[in-house]
Amino acid sequence: MSFTEKAKNKVEQMAGAARERVGDMTDNEPMRGDGASQQSNARAKQAGQGMKDAGSKIKDAFNK
Repeated sequence: MSFTEKAKNKVEQMAGAARERVGDMTDNEPMRGDGASQQSNARAKQAGQGMKDAGSKIKDAFNK
């Protein structure tokens, strides 16, 4: 996973956390839910990219 992809996922995760906190402070359930969802999506993307990288490393190991 490239540095750019990691940074984008981290920014999205932080934005989701901020949105969730604002929803908590304003007692806005939809905003709170959107923030939690945004964080989950960012974590899932990061995990998927990590699996992709691991698969690529395994493939490279077998090709040597």
